[in-house]
Amino acid sequence: MHIPDGFLDAKTVAATAALAAAGVSMAVYRARRTVPPAKVPLLGLSAAFLFAAQMVNFPVAGGTSGHLIGSVLAAIMLGPSGAVIALSAVLTVQALLFGDGGLLALGANILNMAVLAPLVGFALYRLVSRMIGGPRGRLTAAGFAAWCSIVVAAAVCAGELAWSGAVPWSVGLAAMTGIHALIGVGEAVVTMLVIAAVGRIRPDLVGSSAPVPSSRVSFLVYAALVTSVVAIFIAPFASRWPDGLEKVASTLGFSARALPHPLIASPLADYRIPWIESPGLAAGLAGGVGALVVLALSFVLATALVPRAQNGR
Repeated sequence: MHIPDGFLDAKTVAATAALAAAGVSMAVYRARRTVPPAKVPLLGLSAAFLFAAQMVNFPVAGGTSGHLIGSVLAAIMLGPSGAVIALSAVLTVQALLFGDGGLLALGANILNMAVLAPLVGFALYRLVSRMIGGPRGRLTAAGFAAWCSIVVAAAVCAGELAWSGAVPWSVGLAAMTGIHALIGVGEAVVTMLVIAAVGRIRPDLVGSSAPVPSSRVSFLVYAALVTSVVAIFIAPFASRWPDGLEKVASTLGFSARALPHPLIASPLADYRIPWIESPGLAAGLAGGVGALVVLALSFVLATALVPRAQNGR
């Protein structure tokens, strides 16, 4: 669902950038008051895992692929403010280093996937989990909220495309929500599996704002290992089919609006390394580099956000 440059006109780029900036600023304001210092490593590691997981496109019907966004997963683990920060870091690195999503469209992509998706998804998760209750209710709520977060982000993206004159609203809405309703099933399944696994190993990390106890080291080591395996060994074998937005753009005839050349050349465009001939090896190494960059950026941002009193300064 990463919007490339050219799909959106100037007014939409400006409006979405302003809204994204407001959303991220509010998340930063809230995070300084709600994210405990002990969760700083988890925020960085979660962002690195989401980056790696988003590289793995899974096939969907009709020659289309989808990938995890992880907005609800991040919101449950980190809280909505932490999720906004982590996902914003992921999307920024994807745009700058890999050309995944346009620089002019970065505000729209952050608004759709890093602000609206986790906020709406987390609100639904809290509502449904309270209605059902218990571990099964938590998993059901996580899956339902994850699916809804994808559909909501797709609907907003359709509105942005319509406002830019790329495609009529009714046509774009039906196409975007239709294909992303299928992609959302994969999002829901992955979210439920991860929440179930983490809930068994470290139930204190699922939906808790309490500080992570000192025994977190072994969990973080295992999680870092999983992230590395996904980025280096699994991502190179992801589906090469176009994702939901690419498929819709091709089918509805507005794919030609994309700029022929990026505004700034990305050093690892399309997750490739120029001097490595093997696409799989290049994608694996690029994914490993990207995961490290996202981890470092998220860790620095999260550390800077920890209130001085809590950080012992």
